[in-house]
Amino acid sequence: MVNGRTTAILSTDHGMIALDSPVKLKILEILENGTASFDELVEKSMKAKSTISVHLNDLKDLDLIREKTFPKDKRKKFFVLNAIYLAYSQTPLNNHYNTQMDCISILNGDSFKEKLFCALRYGMEAYGIEPKPILKTIGYNIGARIGPELKSRSLRAILEELSVFWGEHELGEMTLLKGDQIVISVIDCYHCGKMPDVGKTLCSMDEGIIEGVLTSKLKSEFSVRETECYGTGNDNCKFVIEKVKVE
Repeated sequence: MVNGRTTAILSTDHGMIALDSPVKLKILEILENGTASFDELVEKSMKAKSTISVHLNDLKDLDLIREKTFPKDKRKKFFVLNAIYLAYSQTPLNNHYNTQMDCISILNGDSFKEKLFCALRYGMEAYGIEPKPILKTIGYNIGARIGPELKSRSLRAILEELSVFWGEHELGEMTLLKGDQIVISVIDCYHCGKMPDVGKTLCSMDEGIIEGVLTSKLKSEFSVRETECYGTGNDNCKFVIEKVKVE
């Protein structure tokens, strides 16, 4: 079992594929965090070379991973993930789902549309499915659509313009923080601002939207990672933004 996952559902150009092999799930988990060579996969998985070789061949046949060579040294090979996580199993979070259900009413002043989004998002978790991967992918696709419509052309200017967009659409109060790292903070997040501490970050769709906006607008790949969230007991959502280095 990998991080509590017993099954993963992935999307490829050929359709959806479900996996329940612990070794294959471990390999994909490693590649989910970046590229890796054969020796790195053996070391991190703590499996025999022959075992990893068999599973790598299976994953390549399924088109879930690809083998590539380094531009400067064709003899060196590495593996990359070639699929999108749709979902993976996890321990059900029924308590958080029930909390959302208790909040649904047409008699209070809260946005019913907001409650519908939260019910869907946390309902998936209540039934043991982690929605983060697909929500981030959907967010990225949304960001890639709206990115070219922004007028700004530099990274910081785009984030400043995005903060205005966030406020106009009542998604929260976004602020670009000062410092060496590029970090943005969101107060009163539209979907997790009232969530209790559930021990995990919750804004994967927002990560995806910001990544999609920056990548589509600046024609370079960016990584956006939420490090603080109302879901981790913080009083804001904080996102660290980095440009992905290409070797």
